[in-house]
Amino acid sequence: MPANGTLDDLYTGSYRRLVAQLYAVTGNRQEAEDVVQEAFMRAMSRWDQVRTYDSPEAWLRTVALNLARSRFRRTVRGAAALVRHGVPHAEPDLSPDHVALMSAMKTLPEAQREALVLHHFVGLSVDEVAAAVGAPSGTIKARLSRGRAALAGMLGLDEEALAGG
Repeated sequence: MPANGTLDDLYTGSYRRLVAQLYAVTGNRQEAEDVVQEAFMRAMSRWDQVRTYDSPEAWLRTVALNLARSRFRRTVRGAAALVRHGVPHAEPDLSPDHVALMSAMKTLPEAQREALVLHHFVGLSVDEVAAAVGAPSGTIKARLSRGRAALAGMLGLDEEALAGG
């Protein structure tokens, strides 16, 4: 793909090929489509840089493979937890506030969502979250702040209420 090509050109020229390659890796067509689509979303957000690569398609393939590996690891950890702890008991009725919070959380970028869950739901310190995700503490603080601000806006709350203050 020449450096002057568009993301649309790259998508048209490589989407099917990438899905076929990832399908061969994952054994699941839907999973392959999901990770390739996510790779294209990531390319879109940094297209000015990706388009200068010798092979933007190779970059997309690497991103999609990394996403597939991450999903596989999460699945394995989930299955191991299920074996260790058994099937969870029936969930209690969810309050409308809980449903609204979970719906709002789904709209956040994954990194913000992950930081918020680990810090506020799991109770890890900022430094513990940083160690868990492999990011600097300052980055985690920024993700928490941005995530809380976004949630506050979506839920019509004061950001202080979400910060626990």
